[in-house]
Amino acid sequence: MVIEEYLQGIEMSAFVITDGISYRILPEAKDYKRIGEGDTGKNTGGMGAVSPVPFASSSFLEKVEERIIKPTIEGLKREGIDYRGFIFFGLMNVRGDPYVIEYNARLGDPETEVIIPRIASDLYDLLEGVAHRDLASREIKIVTDTAVTVMMVSGGYPDSYGKGFPVSGVENVTESIIFHAGTTMKDGRLVTSGGRVMAVTSMGSTMQEALDKSYSSVREISFNDMSYRRDIGSDLKNHII
Repeated sequence: MVIEEYLQGIEMSAFVITDGISYRILPEAKDYKRIGEGDTGKNTGGMGAVSPVPFASSSFLEKVEERIIKPTIEGLKREGIDYRGFIFFGLMNVRGDPYVIEYNARLGDPETEVIIPRIASDLYDLLEGVAHRDLASREIKIVTDTAVTVMMVSGGYPDSYGKGFPVSGVENVTESIIFHAGTTMKDGRLVTSGGRVMAVTSMGSTMQEALDKSYSSVREISFNDMSYRRDIGSDLKNHII
């Protein structure tokens, strides 16, 4: 039996890229794991994400760096672990203090779909810095705009679902980025091939602007038994501390 401290707060994720010596902090994000509105139903691979996170104030993010990120990087070095790449910190904000829920040696999905669009620097340059272990000399620039992604899924997901349904309307999307996941080409036509079909990401000067763009783009796309959450980001609109 394992006994752990019960934490009550709001989840979010922080991310870094490291060359094993130094690191660069990437944009933070909040994802939505449950299939249904209001965070109801079964867990999924992720139904949407938002970055930046309104409740992650500058003082909170400073605590994340000082209490979690720096000790993690130093601990890897102290243990002789030569790790180079991304680190995902699954966090809980408990009354303004960060607690670690999980680590992952990767970026998340759909978090990546809101993290990458906010990086104004050349991502290749950062990856090259990791490979050559001179990340400290590489600059990272983060845009202040908000990124929102909405995941479009096949009906029945995360349980059984159909495949091979034609997808239409993608060509009508002009103000969002479409990240394909469960799609494939069949006889020259785009069709569904998985549970999470595609993520629709938009940028905006405000979260509401980004949300409006993503949902407008989602409404341009259609496939049989299509489903998506209509409340991504709604819990954050009045949650700024």
